[in-house]
Amino acid sequence: MKHKMIKTGLLALAFFAGTAQAAVSADEAAALGKTLTPIGAEKAGNKDGSIPAWDGGLVKPIAGFKPGGHYPDPYASDKPLFTITAANAEQYKDKLSPGQIALLKRYADWKMVVYPTRRSAGYPQKWYDESIANATKVNLVGGGNGFTGATDGTPFPIAKSGLEAIWNHLTIYKGDTYATSWGQAPVTQSGDYNLVRFDYEYDFSYGNQKKTPAQREGNLLFYFLQIIKDPPRLAGGILLVHEYADQVAQPRKAWTYSPGQRRVRLAPQVAYDNPGTASDGLRTNDDFNMFNGATDRYEWKLVGKKEMYVPYNSYKLNGPPLKLKDILKPGHLNGDHARYELHRVWVVEATLKSGTSHVYKRRTMYLDEDSWTVVVADKYDNRDQLWRVDEMHRVQYYDVPFLGPGPEVHHDLQSGRYIAMQLFNEENTLYKPVSRTPADYTPDALRSKGTR
Repeated sequence: MKHKMIKTGLLALAFFAGTAQAAVSADEAAALGKTLTPIGAEKAGNKDGSIPAWDGGLVKPIAGFKPGGHYPDPYASDKPLFTITAANAEQYKDKLSPGQIALLKRYADWKMVVYPTRRSAGYPQKWYDESIANATKVNLVGGGNGFTGATDGTPFPIAKSGLEAIWNHLTIYKGDTYATSWGQAPVTQSGDYNLVRFDYEYDFSYGNQKKTPAQREGNLLFYFLQIIKDPPRLAGGILLVHEYADQVAQPRKAWTYSPGQRRVRLAPQVAYDNPGTASDGLRTNDDFNMFNGATDRYEWKLVGKKEMYVPYNSYKLNGPPLKLKDILKPGHLNGDHARYELHRVWVVEATLKSGTSHVYKRRTMYLDEDSWTVVVADKYDNRDQLWRVDEMHRVQYYDVPFLGPGPEVHHDLQSGRYIAMQLFNEENTLYKPVSRTPADYTPDALRSKGTR
């Protein structure tokens, strides 16, 4: 593999050509757990100390936490360092994405309140052990549309290509088997919205800390169940998904239950750029969780690493006493309640392959180095015009532990609208472990759940 190093400011940006198909050497992997974290981030802080060293993350509950409920803010006493607005954006542009700059220009009242950086992301020790072992044994297969050699841990802790980086995002530890509830709001230009409320269940196969390797079926990533609670006209609708790693060899399986028809149907359209559930066309299916599903329609390039202001540790935005009316405003979330921090991110560019189709010709994704999760994404239409800008306001679920979801926002620059998902403020259940078997996630089981 050809590569060259280009220095920008304080960071060395690594550029790679082609796709890495092989695991790294034992000598290279030896840095994991030493100068690198077990999943491949730089342990050290930056030169000026604005990014501290990683000390293991926040992996134990704090005082006041009640299992299953909202997460008390461990950093509530932090004071803002400064605020980025349209008036001073030029001063910080090297640490912003083109999409963030576009949001600042479009909305005079949008702002980014920057706090001290807290490297809170942390995962179970077994996940770390498996991640270190994966470095020398996991390989991409099928043109990069899948991988072999792991059922647990970050598959490519020392990523050498865009595909390896995005697979780390797709497979990062997200808990075991649990139920949760949240709201989704497609917001109009004037700030109005019709809230859609969901119950969800996830049963992870890959990385499930409570399952043995034999229980983790080879190509299966997880089962996913979505039940609409509100509004009444949609209530009772159910979506069941079987998510696979290599979706070219084994495409995603999906079924829907319609309470009006009382029927279960196959739903092959739940993939790629088809509109997401009750989204008013403001997001695609593969926008959920910033990116999900098959990788085969894009060429993936690992552009490099940079320092960037990104949403992080958004405990205030994510829970009570704030109500949805407090955070959902015309054009964007209420910046008074959001938290941004300076973190190192991997930059991954996805470019539509010739002969394939998607509403996004190009996507630039910014992956937090401490978690491999996409925290910001810029998306371009088929005219190469910046179209949508996404941010994920994550929080550390310190009892599980993993860097969990918070408000996920997809801004449409052309329509002036946005959709906010994973809104937990007015819900009671964020992470409730449940006991399930594969039989609970079949079309027959869907029929038994289907009531109105």
